[in-house]
Amino acid sequence: MPEEEAVSANRPGPNPSEPDQTNKNDAYADRRGVVIKHLERKYGTVRNFSRKHKTTLQYIFWGILLAGYLAMVIAACALNFQRAVPLFVITVAAIFFVVWDHFMAKYEHQIEELLSPGREFLDDHWSWLKWVIWSSLILGVVFWLIFDTAKLGQRQLVSFGGLIMFIILMFLFSKNPTKVRWRPVFWGIGLQFLLGLIILRTGPGLMAFQWLGKQVETFLEHTDAGALFLFGENYKDHFFAFKVLPMVIFFGAIVSLLYYLRLMQWIIRKIGWVMLVTVGSSPIESVVAAVNIFVGLAESALLVRPYLPHVTKSELHAIMTAGFSTIAGNVLGIYISFGISPAHLLTASVMSAPASLAVAKLFWPETETPKITLKNAMKMGMSDSRNLLDAASHGASSSISVVAHIAVNMIAFVALLSFVNSALSWFGNMFDYPQLSFEIICSYIFMPFSLMMGVNWQDSFMVAKLIGYKTFFSEFVAYEYLSKLVDLRKRSGPKFVDGVQQYMSIHSETIATYALCGFSNICSLGMVIGAFTSIAPTRKRDIASEAVRALIAGNTACFITACIAGILSSTPVDINCQHILENTFASGLPQNTTDVVSCCQSLLSSTVAKGPREVIPGGNHSLYFLKSCCKLLKPSTLNCSWIPNTF
Repeated sequence: MPEEEAVSANRPGPNPSEPDQTNKNDAYADRRGVVIKHLERKYGTVRNFSRKHKTTLQYIFWGILLAGYLAMVIAACALNFQRAVPLFVITVAAIFFVVWDHFMAKYEHQIEELLSPGREFLDDHWSWLKWVIWSSLILGVVFWLIFDTAKLGQRQLVSFGGLIMFIILMFLFSKNPTKVRWRPVFWGIGLQFLLGLIILRTGPGLMAFQWLGKQVETFLEHTDAGALFLFGENYKDHFFAFKVLPMVIFFGAIVSLLYYLRLMQWIIRKIGWVMLVTVGSSPIESVVAAVNIFVGLAESALLVRPYLPHVTKSELHAIMTAGFSTIAGNVLGIYISFGISPAHLLTASVMSAPASLAVAKLFWPETETPKITLKNAMKMGMSDSRNLLDAASHGASSSISVVAHIAVNMIAFVALLSFVNSALSWFGNMFDYPQLSFEIICSYIFMPFSLMMGVNWQDSFMVAKLIGYKTFFSEFVAYEYLSKLVDLRKRSGPKFVDGVQQYMSIHSETIATYALCGFSNICSLGMVIGAFTSIAPTRKRDIASEAVRALIAGNTACFITACIAGILSSTPVDINCQHILENTFASGLPQNTTDVVSCCQSLLSSTVAKGPREVIPGGNHSLYFLKSCCKLLKPSTLNCSWIPNTF
């Protein structure tokens, strides 16, 4: 016991100067708890404030972004307004449509009440007023044709006569000629004519679409980066496979992104609404016609899948006709890569939409009451992608089937064409006519149609061959052959070799470009029947019975679009460029007119430039005209500093 007491006495006791560790931890925990509770209260306050003023904060956020963007636009315009014109135009257009949407959403009923007296007046006096309007329009067209013919010649009258003839043929073979409502027909063709007039006959319209076509061409060239990375530096050695087909994948990804951002649905609604209130077609027909400007046959059918079982026979026919008479945006780059004019392709794509409705309602008039209303027809499906990357990946992946479809059809149809020509040559050799071919047969079958569109007699057989390629094979084959003819013309070689015509005039090329701009071929017929039947199996009988008529109507819509182009197109072949350029540059007249631009483009394309002071103008024009055209167009293909000033 004494020993234990001694050991206990030697043990160190608690030091009062050092705080207890447990108390220290408890104090730290208390302080942390106080801080956390304080932060939670602050967070709750901020969250409640954000919820209470959510709308105001959103306005502030978007206001700051908008102010920053407008400041950027103003700065760009101040630095170089000419360079910033596209950005300025896009900004003004976006602001206008956003303000318009908000204005209409808020004051739509007030506007309807304001316009109701005028509507009632039209309803009460429409029985005689419609005759005054139609008579005025007809007289206006007649006088316009008279003055236009006096200026440019009689070729426009041929195209106008062809337009009338196609309308008469569609009426004679209509499903119900006595039930035809003429408002969709005349308004569809009138809207098509107005679009063509703005684009093809006005300087700003022509320049705008040429600029837009150039931007599309430049935009699609970004596909080269992906093709170069995947296939190597020599990818252009296999031009179609590694240069052309990747454009479809790139464009598919872009369209998917636009759908995810809801921009594509907005554009389609606007175009569909315009055709609805002007052409007078049903809501579902208007939406599909607008959709087909951007997407293909199957894609447009998928967008209106819920409505297909409920549409009338006439609406179903119009939906298929719209698909046959237009092309998809994802193949537009292919035709541009062939060397076809981007401006004409874009114009044809837009003009064919109202034409398809006009021809469809003439060839199969409406005899039932449509069930689809404006409200539910304008509901566009939303993208199911989770984010931008997912949308781009989904769009690119969904293009695989399109690429495969294009590739296998090109292989099959080109090979089939070779076989058919070989078989026809063998058969013709039995009768001492070995040159018999598919092209010759098509040239005689479709030659009357090409003449009706305004093509001259010499070129009509070549255009007829292209129409045959498009109808019995594919528009890909037709545009590829057209690109070869365009290339031969640009080389300015002999027009006839051993009695065989090598290329066509610019006017005939323009008409052919519009006539071929559609999916109306035998291959697409099978694709439409299969796609629509799988989507609406209950309408299988109607789809099968109407598809062939829709194919004919789609082809006719393309021909009518070509007739409008023949009426409105003004090429250097049709006008005296020597006289126009002399009057323009010598007298100080406005230089940005359509005729001057066309003549200058023809002069620059036919000029041979070997080096400084070694420039030979085409078409027997002077160096002065060439220098003036260089200043006007600022071409990238010709070094204008090489042109000598000794004139």
